[in-house]
Amino acid sequence: MAAAAAATVLFRFDPARFGFYPRCPLFVLTGLYCPGCGALRAAHHLLHADLEGALGYNPLLVLMAPALAYWAAARVLAAAGVRLPVPHLSGRTTWAVACVVIGFGVLRNLPFAPFSTLAP
Repeated sequence: MAAAAAATVLFRFDPARFGFYPRCPLFVLTGLYCPGCGALRAAHHLLHADLEGALGYNPLLVLMAPALAYWAAARVLAAAGVRLPVPHLSGRTTWAVACVVIGFGVLRNLPFAPFSTLAP
């Protein structure tokens, strides 16, 4: 229910226009973009079916959205007694995902093309 309420607020109130959303502490303190910077604005655009706009804010979130949505649906349905197959993430997979996320965070802060296009 909390996720549905949060999605409703995010759908109605664009983070680019309303200031009550939290700011990224890393960006505020250092001026560097973390891997999650732009995720709220990207999610807002995804909720409005604007894939191009979402990609402009956080392409990693857009690429991970189907897996995240499946995982969230599996959790909700499991609470209702419906079991969806959820693959077990091995240690290697977890490390690979962590490396991709960290690599994305590094690349989006490089000040030259094509990496500068990864910044929100």
